[in-house]
Amino acid sequence: MTLNIGWIGCGVHATQMLLPQLIRHDVKIAALCDIDGKRLADAGRQFGVSTLLTDASALIRTPGIDAVGMAVGPDQHLAFGKAALEHGLPVFMEKPPSGSAEGARLLRQASEKAGKPLLLGFMKRYSVGNKIAHNILKSGRFGPVLGLTGYYMTAPGYFAGNVDYTGFFLHHCVHYMDLVSHLVSPVTALTARKVEKTPGRVLFHIALDFDCGAIGTIAMGTIQSRGTPVERIELMGDHQRLEIEDVVEVRWHRDPPFKTADAQATLIDDQDSLTWKPNFTAAANEDFKGYHALLADVVPALKGEHTPAPTIQDGVVAMERLEALRKALSL
Repeated sequence: MTLNIGWIGCGVHATQMLLPQLIRHDVKIAALCDIDGKRLADAGRQFGVSTLLTDASALIRTPGIDAVGMAVGPDQHLAFGKAALEHGLPVFMEKPPSGSAEGARLLRQASEKAGKPLLLGFMKRYSVGNKIAHNILKSGRFGPVLGLTGYYMTAPGYFAGNVDYTGFFLHHCVHYMDLVSHLVSPVTALTARKVEKTPGRVLFHIALDFDCGAIGTIAMGTIQSRGTPVERIELMGDHQRLEIEDVVEVRWHRDPPFKTADAQATLIDDQDSLTWKPNFTAAANEDFKGYHALLADVVPALKGEHTPAPTIQDGVVAMERLEALRKALSL
């Protein structure tokens, strides 16, 4: 059954990242909403939608809508998400679900009361390198994870005029507040320290304890150019190591023997390192960032099916962890 979706928010992220991947699935965008008339008209033309609205409440009440999607601001996510759930509609929203953990908890309460799912855009789980690593870990071939090291940076210009770092935390850091548990296990303790060169330029290191006994460290900050690779994850096991570089390159180091003095040296399937990176020259509409794969789980979940799509419960955990981080850093 084709899902009729009403969509709120027609900014760059929605029209260039989310909606192009959404319409590859069995959905119809039945109505669009934005307060900017030009953006709304451009999105209507781009996606062939004729029902164009400037009032989110009107979109939610549009006859024939099966679900609501949105990519707006944190406060709007809370207000519009609650309204849609109270109207009996399942919801997909980009992260963060709110500007606070309390707001996320209110959305969880609304979802439970309505008996309708609220799915979240934690696409880092689905970024191709992270997905490969997660599947290796889930297969049991890696063994227990003992440590995680992460590096996830951005530039100060991305959050210009936001020197209290609220936007940086809500739109950037929240990803890893979700991703680390997806790859390892629930976090049981978090500490952090920072260096702040000038307002808007901050670097901090986070120390994590995991329920499984693993430990972790993540470096985050606003002091690197977005024109360079800014993301790296390393997962450490017993004589094994998984490295994910810039979400598109994976290296799985295992336990090979020394080869230099071995006249019969070769490559051994279950001992030597494996590597993967995509063929960017392939004429295929592949989404390495993970939006298409995320929405492949979201769309059936909006129809009531059980899928691994991130839920508002995951959002509550990430937002509570994010607030613990800000408190630890006094930011």
